[in-house]
Amino acid sequence: MEAKGESSEPILTIKLPEVSKMAKHSKLEDMEDTNDDTSDVHNDSNEDNSVCSEDKMDSSMNSSQTSKDTLNKSKNETKEGNKEQEREDMLKADQLKQKAEEEEREKMQVLVSNFSEEQLNRYEMFRRSAFPKAAIKRLMQSITGCSVSQNVVIAVSGIAKVFVGEVVEEGLDVMEQNGETGPLQPKHMREAVRRLRRKGIIPNRRSSLYKSPQFL
Repeated sequence: MEAKGESSEPILTIKLPEVSKMAKHSKLEDMEDTNDDTSDVHNDSNEDNSVCSEDKMDSSMNSSQTSKDTLNKSKNETKEGNKEQEREDMLKADQLKQKAEEEEREKMQVLVSNFSEEQLNRYEMFRRSAFPKAAIKRLMQSITGCSVSQNVVIAVSGIAKVFVGEVVEEGLDVMEQNGETGPLQPKHMREAVRRLRRKGIIPNRRSSLYKSPQFL
């Protein structure tokens, strides 16, 4: 279909199919632009969401790290406080121990200064007396069947010396109660051992050694 005017000049003619094609092309372009804008909006929204999520993750990580640092700091402070308390307790214990040793030393000095000459001689003999460590070591090795360190030998020697001192002291009490004088005799020592066994100082062992006649 063609459009013609009254004048002799030619008039622009547009065919209907071309108009339809142009309209469709225009719509497609508009739809593509709309899709592009929508996709851009979605992309921007996704980017914003990812940025927000990253910010949230960073914030949560920072808060978690802060809480961990606070917890570690509190633990370190607690440990330091416990160590400081332990040091103070040890210092107090050492001070009390030194004070007790000084008091014991002073008491011993007062006691020794009041000794008679006979008592002083006996005390000196007691301080000098000791069990031979070689014999104690052989005895312990024969009983235990294994080697014994020197510190253990020294400790057992000291314990044996204290035990003998208790037996001798009890024997002197027995002799005094019997109205006897002179050196200790075996009967005094046997009675002392029986008394100490009744008091529980010596274990009441069921051994053939204590069932022998000299201990009955």
